[in-house]
Amino acid sequence: MLLELRGITKRFGALVANDHIDLVVQPGEIHSLLGENGAGKSTLMNVLYGLYDADEGEILLDGVVQNFSGPGDAMAAGIGMVHQHFMLVPVFTVAENVMLGHEQTRGGGRLDLEAARAQVKEISARFGFHVDPDAVVEDLPVGVQQRVEIIKALSRNADVLVFDEPTAVLTPQETDELMAIMRQLRDEGSAIVFITHKLREVREVADRITVIRHGKVVGEALPTASDAELASLMVGRSVELRVHKGSPQLRDNGLKVANLVVTNEVGTVVVDDISFEVRGGEVLVVAGVQGNGQTELTEALLGLEHNVSGSITLDGEELVGRSVRRILDEGVGFVPEDRTLDGLIGEFTIAENLMLDRSDGPPFVKAGALQLPFRDRFAKEKVAEFDVRTQGITTQVGRLSGGNQQKVVLARELSRDLRLFVAAQPTRGVDVGSIEFIHKRIVATRDAGVPVLVVSTELDEAVALADRIMVMYRGTVVGIVPADTPRDVLGLMMAGISPEDAKGEVA
Repeated sequence: MLLELRGITKRFGALVANDHIDLVVQPGEIHSLLGENGAGKSTLMNVLYGLYDADEGEILLDGVVQNFSGPGDAMAAGIGMVHQHFMLVPVFTVAENVMLGHEQTRGGGRLDLEAARAQVKEISARFGFHVDPDAVVEDLPVGVQQRVEIIKALSRNADVLVFDEPTAVLTPQETDELMAIMRQLRDEGSAIVFITHKLREVREVADRITVIRHGKVVGEALPTASDAELASLMVGRSVELRVHKGSPQLRDNGLKVANLVVTNEVGTVVVDDISFEVRGGEVLVVAGVQGNGQTELTEALLGLEHNVSGSITLDGEELVGRSVRRILDEGVGFVPEDRTLDGLIGEFTIAENLMLDRSDGPPFVKAGALQLPFRDRFAKEKVAEFDVRTQGITTQVGRLSGGNQQKVVLARELSRDLRLFVAAQPTRGVDVGSIEFIHKRIVATRDAGVPVLVVSTELDEAVALADRIMVMYRGTVVGIVPADTPRDVLGLMMAGISPEDAKGEVA
């Protein structure tokens, strides 16, 4: 089925998320929609899928204009979408999830689960999915859950398939398997739209590439284009993609974690007896698929978790049991994984956000009075130093782009006398140009002799930044390995396989 989007425009108030976008996807083609987070890619696909109404433009399938009032209309027309965040009911079986929304019945109005099971088995056999129709979804690995999403779309006879950032929660091996599935679907005649911001993946699987920046199509490319060429299209200027760093100059100061256990509010152990250390002058990257205890680990380091046992020492001083305020005052800088929820106050100005956590005393407050001249001078210096693109320090931080918001967080956390720097997902939702800047600042912090702990689900980032990589799986440490460990080995470790066994499988 031939898909055409003509002049699609979508506005949210004054924001133009899609600005007269044209796109043609041929049957038997993987067409990648490449762009930074916030560029308008997902908005465009939500228009295609009937989740949003376009303000202008039209959608055509095989030359016929479509008018979708919701996703049901899009699915009926042959469009399927595999969402970044799975649209599955965890306590339902695979078959129940597949039939949800277009239930078949038989005598007496009973649900025809047998028909759904047969459909799952038929599609699984055709694509080699190996999915049990009676398995409960919450018991399945993430990669298999994604296959269930694909089965759902195919069960509705989708000829156009949209994959929206499909690799965000996959190991490298699961990503490779997904790309093989996409190629098979393409070879059977499906038209595939692949939304991503990862250059490695788009060059590996796409037949054609359309680049979107700030809601507009800014160029088209073939997968033979270099990473540098694609990155330049994405951000509008040349970008240095490599992280330049010398060998670590290790020091005696650092962080030591011993037998750390974190239990959540319902009594489940989410960090399970882990031990490691980070020395001054090195970057230890915690790698793994999201949801394997990394968040709880960083929160335990900051005193944000309450059900904690074991030991966390910084330069020999115990941190377990201390308040968040005291830990921050000890010289711990923290970039949280969700900057809008935990790192910034959107209604506050840039200047106000830059003094958060330090508003109880000098140099920002003296004798109970806010030192406005010092605060504003400090803010102007940090805006310049961290290249925050803004009209001024009185701009509300919520009005900044994601990359500039992240720079404000970094400016605040790196402007103190640090004894430890913890950065969780430091480049999530950040444009390529800002990623380049953030990586340089992290390396500079390491080179200043500070121990640095980075949590990242982006394997390319982990390999680029790390001096050593610690892989977590289901709350445990699978292993701590050098940064030059092969990607295939790291991917297997992310699935819970020990470094020794992973090296054996790769060999």
